[in-house]
Amino acid sequence: MLNTIKKHKGGISSSDYDNRGKIVITGIGAIAPNGIGVKSFWKSLKAGVNCIDFITFFDTSNHPTKIAAEIKNFDGTNYFPKEKSKKMARASQLATSAAIEAIEDGKFILKNHEKNKIGIFLGSGAGGLGFYEKEISKIFQNISENVSEDTMSASFAGALLENIRNILGIDGPSLLFSNGCTSANDAIGIATNMINSGILEVALAGGADACITSSIAEAFSCMGALSISNKYDPKSTCRPFNIDRDGFVIGEGAWIFILESEEHALKRGAFIYAEVAGFGATCDAYHATKPLPTGEEDARAIQMALQDANIMPEELSYICAHGTSTPLNDKTETLAIKTALGKHAYFVPVSSIKSMIGHAVGGASAGSIAACAMAIKDNFIPPTINYEKKDPECDLDYVPNTGRKIEVKTALINSIGFGSKNAAVVLKKYS
Repeated sequence: MLNTIKKHKGGISSSDYDNRGKIVITGIGAIAPNGIGVKSFWKSLKAGVNCIDFITFFDTSNHPTKIAAEIKNFDGTNYFPKEKSKKMARASQLATSAAIEAIEDGKFILKNHEKNKIGIFLGSGAGGLGFYEKEISKIFQNISENVSEDTMSASFAGALLENIRNILGIDGPSLLFSNGCTSANDAIGIATNMINSGILEVALAGGADACITSSIAEAFSCMGALSISNKYDPKSTCRPFNIDRDGFVIGEGAWIFILESEEHALKRGAFIYAEVAGFGATCDAYHATKPLPTGEEDARAIQMALQDANIMPEELSYICAHGTSTPLNDKTETLAIKTALGKHAYFVPVSSIKSMIGHAVGGASAGSIAACAMAIKDNFIPPTINYEKKDPECDLDYVPNTGRKIEVKTALINSIGFGSKNAAVVLKKYS
C-alpha cells in the first residue's frame, strides 16, 4: 500500500497510514449456506450451486417473503461446548466457528504468538438481534420467567467479539463495525491499517450475520427491500442485474481471515492466498436506505481502493459486485463501476455471488473477499446465476450462469450499504 497516491477528497484509504510492507491473507474460515469450510464454500461457488430455498427457521405463513439462504448443516457444538453455545446468538456461533476455521486453515498456532499483538475486527449488521428476538418473544407468550439471563449480553453486537476473544484467549485490540452492508469491508480495511501502522502483527478480520428471523424478515419486507415474487420458484428468485429483479434474498454466514504482515507470514512459513492491497470508503450523505442515484460516491470508493493498491483500471481482473438484485442497487452499482473505470468497465468481468448464497448483510462483503481470494488462487471467476433477462441499464459482463477460467491477478470487492455507505477492497495475487 503506497503513500504516494494523490490526495482524495474525504473518505478513508489505507494509504492514510504509515506503510510497513504488504499485508497478506494466510487463513480463511467460511461458514456459509453453500458449505462449511473454505474448500466446500469455494467448490460450490465454482459450480454455481444455488442455496436459496423456502425458509425453515420460522413459520412464514403470515410473511410476504418465504425464501432465504439458510445454513442447514451447522452445529456450533462442533467448535465449542454445548453449554457455551446456549449462551451465544447464532451470529456469534457462526463468527466464532469461522475464526476457528481460519486458524486451522492458516495453520496458525496461537500459543506461539503474543496474543496481545493479535487483533479482532468484525463487521455485523444485526449482531445478536436474533437471540434477543427469541427471548423477548417469550414475554408475549406469557412465559417471561423463561427469558434467558444472557439475553442482553448475548444480543449486543459486541458479543461476537467477546466470544471469539474468550474462546481463543486473544486479548489484543478488538473492534466491531456495524455499517450495514459495508461492515466487513470496513473491518478488513481498518484491520489492514492497524497492521500496516505497526500496532499489530496479526488480525482476525471479517464479518458475520444471522438475519433469517421473523422480525428481521418482516422489517426488510416492510421497507420493500426483499424479493416477494411468488411467480418464481425459490431457486430463481435472486437474479442480480436482470431487468425483472425485485429485491434481495436474506442469507447468513461468517467469513473470517487471518491477516498478517508479509514479514510475519514468511517467518512462520505460512501459505499466502493474496495480498490486501487497497481500501477505500465513502458516504453519500443522501438517504437512510437508497443509494445516491448517480453512484458517484461508490465510484469514488472504488477509485480510492484502486489508487491505494497502485493499480490502473486496465489492470483489474475481476469485480465481485455488491449485486443485491434490488432495482436500485444493481443499476446504481453498474453506473458507479462505469464512472470509476471509464471505458475499461466493459472489459472487466463482474459477478454477484449473492445469486447463489443470498445476502448476508453485514457479513456479505467478507464472503465476497473469500471468493476473491480463492479466485486469485485458482484463476477462476464464479458466475452470476439466474442471469436471463438483460437490463439495458445494466450492460456489463456479469459472467452469466457459468464460471470462467481466467487469470486473476487483481480483484475488487465492492459494497454499498444502508445509510449511504460505500466501501471497496482490492486484493492482489501475492508475489
